Amino acid sequence: MLYSILLAGASLAATVSAECSRSTLQDATDAYVAAQSGGSSSAMTAVAPDVTYTENEQPMDMSSGVLTQALTIDRNVSIHDTVQCATFTELIAASAEHPYVIGTRMLFDADGTQINTIESIVTDQGDWAFNATGYLYWSSMEDWSPIPEAERDNRDVIQAAGDAYFDRFNNVNVTVPWGTPCARLEGGAYTGARNVSANTCNLGLPETIEVTNRRYVIDEVMGAVDMFLGFPGLDRSQGQEPMPDSHFFRVEDGKIKYIHTVSSCVEAGCGLSGMAPPSF
Repeated sequence: MLYSILLAGASLAATVSAECSRSTLQDATDAYVAAQSGGSSSAMTAVAPDVTYTENEQPMDMSSGVLTQALTIDRNVSIHDTVQCATFTELIAASAEHPYVIGTRMLFDADGTQINTIESIVTDQGDWAFNATGYLYWSSMEDWSPIPEAERDNRDVIQAAGDAYFDRFNNVNVTVPWGTPCARLEGGAYTGARNVSANTCNLGLPETIEVTNRRYVIDEVMGAVDMFLGFPGLDRSQGQEPMPDSHFFRVEDGKIKYIHTVSSCVEAGCGLSGMAPPSF
């Protein structure tokens, strides 16, 4: 691996060459989707023997988790981060006997040969605004195709758009680069239904929530960043305890076009006593 260190003023930035080929990462996400479809992790031959596996931030053995369930996958979208050697996959199983929407990030080891970490946000009935049928319908209306090479943003711009969204949660002076149109999909609830061609995502955000522990997967080809994080106060029954959350952003020309949210709660209904959750 080639490491290039650049010194600019008082700041030190490290630029690392791509640690994994795109094809290697694509093979890994293809194998993951096949494993979930078949209900067996045996399809995932690149997994390290000592892999760290979690569902909703809880460590467990892969042989006892959702991967043991054969699910009909109605839609899947994956992004591939060749710099960090990481992937993210969004799975929608709306027609399964037990519907799920799952977000999974996978991290490779230093030499890019084995997957050493698999983290999944596994959502079903009772989680934040969950409606797999709605999630499938609205996501199918969106364009998540690769962005033409000449029009791609660099990874810093893509990450900055996602960070601005969450920085605004705790600082009203932060400007979020909203695109037009822009739509937010949360569990199955969609903000873009009323005005598909000119909808805005600027529909109000929290002002006193600090969102930390952000973990990124960035794909310039897809103009996308996924962020795993802990979302404070999402489950009202748990006070300010951060809940497992994935926010998946599509960024075009530096502006946010789509946001997909998958969030797990401890208590069914997220402690909202049957009320519809607010949009974040």
